[in-house]
Amino acid sequence: GAGGPPPAGAAARRSGNPSPPQAALWQGLPVMPTRLPTRRRRRPRVPAVLRDEPAFRLLFTGQAFSVVGDRVAGIVLPFAVLSIGGGVTGVAVVSAAQFLPFAFLALPAGVWADRLDRRMIMLVSDGVRLLSQLLAAVALLTDVATVPVLAVLALGYGAADAFFAPAVTGLLPSTVRPENIQPANAMRGLSFSTSSVLGPVLAGLLITISGPGGALLFDVATFVVSMVCLAMLRTRHTPPASPAAEPEPFLAQLRQGWAEVRSRPWVGTFLGGMCTYHVAVLPAIFVLGPVLADRELGGARAWAVVTTCFGIGALLGDALLLRWRPRFALRTSALMLVGASCQAAIIGSGLPLAGIAGLELLAGVCVTGFFTLWETSLQEHIPSASLSRVSSYDYLVSVGLLPLGNLAAGGATSILGLHTTLLGMSVIGIGAALLVLSARGVRELPRGVEV
Repeated sequence: GAGGPPPAGAAARRSGNPSPPQAALWQGLPVMPTRLPTRRRRRPRVPAVLRDEPAFRLLFTGQAFSVVGDRVAGIVLPFAVLSIGGGVTGVAVVSAAQFLPFAFLALPAGVWADRLDRRMIMLVSDGVRLLSQLLAAVALLTDVATVPVLAVLALGYGAADAFFAPAVTGLLPSTVRPENIQPANAMRGLSFSTSSVLGPVLAGLLITISGPGGALLFDVATFVVSMVCLAMLRTRHTPPASPAAEPEPFLAQLRQGWAEVRSRPWVGTFLGGMCTYHVAVLPAIFVLGPVLADRELGGARAWAVVTTCFGIGALLGDALLLRWRPRFALRTSALMLVGASCQAAIIGSGLPLAGIAGLELLAGVCVTGFFTLWETSLQEHIPSASLSRVSSYDYLVSVGLLPLGNLAAGGATSILGLHTTLLGMSVIGIGAALLVLSARGVRELPRGVEV
């Protein structure tokens, strides 16, 4: 906007009423309105969804801090295990303990998130994860940590995380108007992308300054911020509750969640693609990529370059989706899934570091795009009362099955070799993504709200 109203003198000139001493000079002459130039002040460009949706602004702020803490903790934890003599086996055990609860708790967590107050579930989950990280930090700082102790704490952390994930997916649409669901998901993706760039830098600094135990205290602090924001949050756009009745039995609600999935073939089809991506492609990032970087690209620094470029690409993709609303969100998501499935082949391509990093930047755009538009499609089409249960199947076939993919990738590498395995992983992933794209229900699903 302009820098404020024009000065009083300029207003007088525009009205044709100059000050008395000058009036004689104007007599008999036409008076031309004049405008003094005003200086335009540049206002910071805040995304509309943050500016216009106060409930989402609180949710986003808390989660932005918490996600950075999660990224730091994810990098710190392996070094924490190694610092107490755990070795590679210890790292694998603690990592598996953190992801394993999703395989058993994702579906029940979805039911509870549809039955109870999602905000309270998230608060309790944050509290449990805060306590888990605080105990791990104290154990490391006091030299009493062991691999079994860290594994038990990671198990508790993972169990709370399994309840948090479907709850936040169900809560987000109630913090924004329907037309702002996609921008809200893009902003959430932006927080993940930003944390993937900042997390490694912060983790390295914190480990250097205070060791793994001190670094975990940073994650504890971010959970405090998240809990404060959740405590203040009040949703504004909650759909009206249906009247009545006693809640249905737990198993009946679990069956209803599956019925919601089966009644929409596009959901089941896309879940198949998600499962294949997480089991067949993502182990290239979590297991084989670091191994290849260590053997052929120069080690951890080279892998940091690759992951940073991926994060930059994801940031660009999130920025794009803040402005671009494709007419067919799920079709676009499936196309981006094809691009995301190329990751394993990119890493195993034999290209120099610059080539791999550049292609991973493009992969970052695809990965954040397909996740954002997939979640947007669920939130636009699935009734709020069932959304957490449906999203819990997403977490089951993705995070819950990821440990199996990691084990399979390791076994395949020992038989086929590193480069052949990576190429085969992308062949499987791309094939599954093309099958998803070929499904008519995926290609032709309209937007759930007018955009």
